Amino acid sequence: MASSRNLFSLFHRHRVIPFEFLGQPSSALFSTQIVGDTLILVRDFIHKALYDPNVGYFSQKSASVGVLDSSIKFNRFEGRKAYMKHLDKIYKQSDVSWFTPVELFKPWYAHGIAESILRTTNLSVPLKIYEIGGGSGTCAKGILDYIKLNAPTRVYDNISYTSVEISSSLAAKQIQTVGEVDSHLSKFRVEHRDATDRNGWGDVNEQPCWVIMLEVLDNLPHDLIYSENQTSPWMEVWVERKQGEKLSELYRPIEDSLIKSCIEIIDMPDATAGGSRVSSAMKNIWAKVFPKPRWCWLPTGCMKLLQVLHGALPKMSLIASDFSYLPDVKIPGERAPLVSTKKDGSSSDYNSYLDAKGDADIFFPTDFFLLEQMDHYCSGWMKQQKEGEPLKRGKKRRTLSLDTAAFMEEFGLPTKTRTKDGYNPLLDDFKNTKVYLSVPTHNVK
Repeated sequence: MASSRNLFSLFHRHRVIPFEFLGQPSSALFSTQIVGDTLILVRDFIHKALYDPNVGYFSQKSASVGVLDSSIKFNRFEGRKAYMKHLDKIYKQSDVSWFTPVELFKPWYAHGIAESILRTTNLSVPLKIYEIGGGSGTCAKGILDYIKLNAPTRVYDNISYTSVEISSSLAAKQIQTVGEVDSHLSKFRVEHRDATDRNGWGDVNEQPCWVIMLEVLDNLPHDLIYSENQTSPWMEVWVERKQGEKLSELYRPIEDSLIKSCIEIIDMPDATAGGSRVSSAMKNIWAKVFPKPRWCWLPTGCMKLLQVLHGALPKMSLIASDFSYLPDVKIPGERAPLVSTKKDGSSSDYNSYLDAKGDADIFFPTDFFLLEQMDHYCSGWMKQQKEGEPLKRGKKRRTLSLDTAAFMEEFGLPTKTRTKDGYNPLLDDFKNTKVYLSVPTHNVK
């Protein structure tokens, strides 16, 4: 789920991400429910702020993801102006924080996902699908509808669709949505649990399957590392309670294994050595005269999820969609998030992630090149390569990243989301989103 803002403000800002950041480590009012007396890593703070069952944003905001009463008839609008007016109207009427793309463009968005699965899967074995963070269940219903109508009968009869949902309110909503078609219910189930918990997946399942993650990566917890200047070593950032009322950051040498793995994949040569391998004497002098602090956000939550998925479902095929960049980011650092809250019908962004105390969405852009590297790493191939072992079988996965427009033009029905004058919000307004496809090769034992 992406943001507590309407589509217009998110997708129609200046499409530029600032790379020059100002400011110092920040503090925020303390929430006793999120941070206790012990230090926690930034990823743990974000996880609690979003998912804590008592005070987390998604636990409190059960209506943060909207559901449309009916599909939008795009061919009835003259053009972009009429569509945006209609979009503004439905946001005001529903007073929800966010309509996902799969909801706005139902059933066509889900149909495009289903078509991509049917074209690339082996239909001689039962089709098994897992969806992580399925929202209101619109994607699941759309996929099951499409397969029922377009795939051989045996494919639909034998399909298994499992939603892994951390929110109890959304889990209940998914059953209600999918249950609108009686025959779907025997093929669909919801498991109310955290997908990053390996224990929830049980024994290793060697059967082929699909894993779908739509707008999930942006809400996965990230870690933050900090460097005092251009040549100082990177430090991992912890969150602590200070003087009983405020939160502040504490910097420590990097020891966390997930942070170390991400740094290894990104290949940051000065991450722990203070830049000694790449810094010249002139660079050291420049850093002393004009010191510039550095922040870097690491997708350790995504890393953990991929480790779990590859460990539990080694023959999975993966399809994920998310934001490739976000506009008007106020928080410093590469891959920095937007932290957005909605009050009295209007949205606003916080200047610090520490300001989020269960009342704000925290969502990140996805670095799709880094996602591909992490995918290979967690499959075991990249680690094998780095350790110098013989690579007789080559990469274990075939991967592809596509702009949403390119993906939908290939697998979807773009004519269904086009207005009278040719404007197409699915293709024209989602230029900061991509779709990632990853399938196992035959180079696995």
